Amino acid sequence: MKALFVHKAGDLRLQDIPRESPGPGEVRIRLARGGICGSDLHYYSHGGFGAVRLREPMILGHEVSGHVVETGPDVTGLAPGMLVAVSPSRPCGACRFCQEGLPNHCENMRFYGSAMPFPHIQGAFREELVARAEQCVSAEGLSAGEAAMAEPLAVCLHATRRAGDVLGKRVLITGCGPIGALSILAARRAGAAEIIVADVLDPPLDFARSVGADVTVNLADNPEALTPYQQGKGSLDILYECSGAASALAGGIAALRPRGVIVQLGLGGEMNLPMMQITAKELELRGSFRFHAEFAMAVRLMAEGLIDVKPLLSHRLPLECAVEAFDLARDKARAMKVQLEFTA
Repeated sequence: MKALFVHKAGDLRLQDIPRESPGPGEVRIRLARGGICGSDLHYYSHGGFGAVRLREPMILGHEVSGHVVETGPDVTGLAPGMLVAVSPSRPCGACRFCQEGLPNHCENMRFYGSAMPFPHIQGAFREELVARAEQCVSAEGLSAGEAAMAEPLAVCLHATRRAGDVLGKRVLITGCGPIGALSILAARRAGAAEIIVADVLDPPLDFARSVGADVTVNLADNPEALTPYQQGKGSLDILYECSGAASALAGGIAALRPRGVIVQLGLGGEMNLPMMQITAKELELRGSFRFHAEFAMAVRLMAEGLIDVKPLLSHRLPLECAVEAFDLARDKARAMKVQLEFTA
């Protein structure tokens, strides 16, 4: 069967790998859809991100859905033909952080498509995948495209949990790629009273309006667009920083009122912080990394019609057109969420 490997920056290859059979507690899944994530794009465009670099060929992908083909011994609740969303998160359950209830910080995490450890953790962009049963959440009633959005939505639900009390709050989101757009949906579901979205391109801001942003500002066209929110000691309550850009973080911090909350999702590398403002306004800086329990929650919210991700599904291309799909995904003026189609 075919799998999509990245060998180095700009070098994607479809290669044959052997099929696997499920063991106890495992299921074999025929993939249907796979969303191209920002980390996939970093590996493709730059060979890694920050200090994380490719040191061997690696299968990409971690936003996937598919249909169960075969179940191994001791599997209950899953049956052949069932559409499932597959969580890429595989914590060990035994380390100190797993035992403390922080599985997203597992010391032995095996997260699909990650070059953080060596040997690398191979990803999920392959025609068939053997996964642990507990990674699979029934997505019956959803399309395969929606089910593959469970992972990025879970990231934003976790960030919203990290933000704390969102009900009635004024929220600023900087950077409106897929994570920024899904943060709009998550914050609105949590009760945000007003959502302002800032980006440097108009097409992502059009998507932001389509999923419920109250105000959108293009900082490339109008670098002073956040000034009204920065008057005095600032006026906004929560910042979701989704761009990973130092300038976006600084502008967002200036717009926060005293004791506001910064939730940092963007992974653009190391950034300088305006510590005087953080200290003087008693701001809280909270990182947000991955998710765990929020994955099943994401599937449930979509299945119950409480969060609609369909407007974000801008493009789908067959696996054989992976290079074209990746080039499209990194063109933010043309695409929001690009998915690979493994089966019809």
